[in-house]
Amino acid sequence: MAAMKREALRVEPISSYLDRWKAPTSPVTRAGNMIFVAGLPPFDPATGELAEMPIERQSEIIMDQMRLCLETAGASLDNVMKCNVYCTSTKHFAAFNAVYARYFPIDPPARIFVCTPEWFGPFDVEIDCIAMM
Repeated sequence: MAAMKREALRVEPISSYLDRWKAPTSPVTRAGNMIFVAGLPPFDPATGELAEMPIERQSEIIMDQMRLCLETAGASLDNVMKCNVYCTSTKHFAAFNAVYARYFPIDPPARIFVCTPEWFGPFDVEIDCIAMM
């Protein structure tokens, strides 16, 4: 059986933001019917910068970026099978969940919420996901 080739997709403006950081990652890759969205920081939609903001706004930006990556790959939030959530504190759990639940109101995907000690910028949350077409 031949291996499926990984297709790295550019997602604007996110790919340009990653280029600024010289980050060796693609925002989303696709192979066959599988889609993998990278964990991305909450880039300020107006500037592409990482700015301090409340966890609720960070969570909205992260989810909107994830949706954009999925749509670029030809999918939607409905195709998500698993999310990995990385957050700097369990103190943010309730506020994050309130935002997350708006994006997955019915039959949410499998998920894990992992605490990470710190990031390379002034933000508190990242999410990656796997989706199937």
